[in-house]
Amino acid sequence: MGRTTKKTRVLFVSQAISPYLEASEISKLARKLPQGIQERGREIRTFMPRFGVINERRNQLHEVIRLSGMNLIINDTDHPLIIKVGSIQAARMQVYFIDNEEYFQRKFVFNDKKGKFFDDNDERAIFFARGVIETVKKLGWSPDIIHCHGWMTSLVPLYVKTAFKDDALFKNSKVIYSAYNDGFEDNFKNDFSKKAMMEGVTTAHVKEMKNADYTGMVKLAVSKSDAVIQGSEELDSTIAKYITKQGNHFLGYQDPDNYLDVYNEFYDQVLQNDPVLAD
Repeated sequence: MGRTTKKTRVLFVSQAISPYLEASEISKLARKLPQGIQERGREIRTFMPRFGVINERRNQLHEVIRLSGMNLIINDTDHPLIIKVGSIQAARMQVYFIDNEEYFQRKFVFNDKKGKFFDDNDERAIFFARGVIETVKKLGWSPDIIHCHGWMTSLVPLYVKTAFKDDALFKNSKVIYSAYNDGFEDNFKNDFSKKAMMEGVTTAHVKEMKNADYTGMVKLAVSKSDAVIQGSEELDSTIAKYITKQGNHFLGYQDPDNYLDVYNEFYDQVLQNDPVLAD
């Protein structure tokens, strides 16, 4: 009996999903991929940030009280974690939203109305990654595969492979990171790596973030993942070289109209290999 008949569990973590955010390479794939993988016999859960541009009434989002109410400490400050959920009826799938008033209740995604990169985008990424993991723990749902899309998900591989590597829900999870051409020119604050620390994470684990920029963020994710998928037809040359150097299990760019079966098969290949550990 093959793995696909055993309801392999795939956790999708994306910084954007259509129709909740405007159409982009990431949002379109993160909308179709979970549906296609679910239709191929796997069990899925899907997460994204609850950016303020998402209309809750129109998209019929509602808070999941039993999952909300936890506080995450970032930079020595408590931040309440709110979980909301919406349904994409045509896909027969739910989307869980990570929310927090301070980080996400603004009518912009990563840049303000003048185009300035938000100073707290680093903390927003930390909160999102930790919020996803803590919510999956509350669900008691152990994923076989965790598939991350977009730079904002880059800390998920770090935490799964360090702080939560011995957690019963995650110790056997394989992490796949899809690298896209979704870069930005701005730098995070110099104390980003310090903010990202938590029990089980050492300075050695975050050495890729010494420059606190987009490239460092993606390198960090690649270094802690079991496998990498090239999500965009073209990647930044520095990142492409780093992926090759790391030697991760790798899947090259796929035709956006014909990728589902290839991704599905790739999941099985990754599941059959030993995990990459951060130490």
